[in-house]
Amino acid sequence: MKDRLTESDIKKMEEEIEYRRVTLRPQLLEHVKTARAHGDLSENFEYKAAKQEKNRNESRIRYLEKMIKTAVVIDDSSKDDEVGINNTVTVVFDDDGSEEKYKIVTTIRSNSLKGLISIESPLGKALMRHKKGERVLVTVDENISYYVTIKEIDKSTDDSSDELSSY
Repeated sequence: MKDRLTESDIKKMEEEIEYRRVTLRPQLLEHVKTARAHGDLSENFEYKAAKQEKNRNESRIRYLEKMIKTAVVIDDSSKDDEVGINNTVTVVFDDDGSEEKYKIVTTIRSNSLKGLISIESPLGKALMRHKKGERVLVTVDENISYYVTIKEIDKSTDDSSDELSSY
């Protein structure tokens, strides 16, 4: 399945690739050279650590390039009265009355621990294009589902401070 990303996601990924190539790569190569100069490579922890960090950087660059290459670019706009990407939504869980706030984001920015819920997640999918006051069925799988009610939609949030997810 191809990832659905916004133009902003692509731009942020391209910026990270540029930073990793132009700034980080030369620094990491220098660390490898310096560590290699310390002698016996079979017992040189600094050399192994420097190589691993260099390889992680190269792997991240390849990962981001593949994401960009295979992505489906989607529009992040939505109607003024409905849930869309980069909106912060306050929902009330019908089963216990608890209230939570979530920001709806693309997969590359998701982080459930920070309340950033992907448009591909069951909750994100269910909330998209619904309006304040609507009761929405969230289907996790064929055996598990629950209802939430949309209490508020904050359209004023943006994605400039959101970090890209690692792998």
